[in-house]
Amino acid sequence: MMAALSQMNLFKGLGAMLGSFKMPEWLSQSSTPTTTFDRSYLILAIAMYMVGLIMVASSSMPVAERLFDNPFHFVIRHMIYIVLSIGIAVAALQLPMSWWQKSSGGLLLLAMVLLLVVLLIGRSVNGATRWIVVGPITIQAAEPAKLFFFCYLSAYLVRRRDEVMENFKGFLKPLVVFFLLALMLLAQPDLGTIIVMFVTTFGLLFLAGAKLWQFIGIASVGVTALSLLAVFEPYRWRRITSFLDPWQDPFGSGYQLTQSLMAYGRGEMFGQGLGNSIQKLEYLPEAHTDFVMAVLAEEFGFIGISVILVLSFMLVIKALLLGRKALAQDKFFEGYFAYSIGIWMSFQAAVNVGASAGIVPTKGLTMPLISYGGSSMIIMTIAVVVLIRIDHEVRLQNIQATSGGRK
Repeated sequence: MMAALSQMNLFKGLGAMLGSFKMPEWLSQSSTPTTTFDRSYLILAIAMYMVGLIMVASSSMPVAERLFDNPFHFVIRHMIYIVLSIGIAVAALQLPMSWWQKSSGGLLLLAMVLLLVVLLIGRSVNGATRWIVVGPITIQAAEPAKLFFFCYLSAYLVRRRDEVMENFKGFLKPLVVFFLLALMLLAQPDLGTIIVMFVTTFGLLFLAGAKLWQFIGIASVGVTALSLLAVFEPYRWRRITSFLDPWQDPFGSGYQLTQSLMAYGRGEMFGQGLGNSIQKLEYLPEAHTDFVMAVLAEEFGFIGISVILVLSFMLVIKALLLGRKALAQDKFFEGYFAYSIGIWMSFQAAVNVGASAGIVPTKGLTMPLISYGGSSMIIMTIAVVVLIRIDHEVRLQNIQATSGGRK
């Protein structure tokens, strides 16, 4: 009976959601006794889907016209990715969190296999080998690797929580796994994904109760290693130097960033209007992928960027509050997994916007749920679905506890 009730509630239409929506509920995580999932996750995801579709359409038409003689090429593919993501999300929503916990080791192994396969038969683009081509579909192996590693790390912290908090050995074990993944990612090369995984891993270990001296010590080693990777690799060093002063070589190493900064400058407060971007006319490379936020800034200005940041911020805050709520009910795996998704999304969004605005060096990371890219879209959608499932199970536990108490 309870399972049937939960399935009916999970797939109700969005009309009632929008009608009953109240802003304070976005942060409160409160619910009525019969509410079995948080509707605002769906509202946030759909809003970001729609914004992403509009911006991909606006920013990709010039390059699509030149490359494929079809201005709607990337728009059509992005719509297919959205539909595919929703279909996979419906299937993933049926998986209980106990399945994710039990399968964490297998998912980590799958991530490693994908990272090895991409090195053997992957397709190279701009000197990076990151994509596995399966017919008309391209899979970026680094995207599922992030989600599966965070799933494994969350399960590990449940099994070895006391060991992580009490001795250095327990703290070091997940870092060995991260080191193996980092080596395979570095061979692609994909330093941006390594940094995202590094920050999320240490954030989660810190929240799990690792000692401060352990955290500071290993973090120092990691930051030093990442710095050396940048210093001793010419193209990475050029990215850093061009980020510090892109106008020193505006037609060379600083070209992409200077064009992006021009887009931000033209946007001012309210933007030039949808479709009126000049930088997307093939002045700004990767305008529909890594730098879609620059086009959004040019067309919708500071107001447009602020709206997207608020949407992302609300999703991240809800994930972190959900993690705290799950831990309070002794659902440790669910809590750690929600924490890791929140940290991951916040850092990746910050790096994407920061890179296009000249705040951090360019790292080639997509804007979650907005940038063009099938693998990123699907994996980020699954991450949101995991949050919905965690929230559903936490609420269902509360309903059962309340019903049992009344009896």
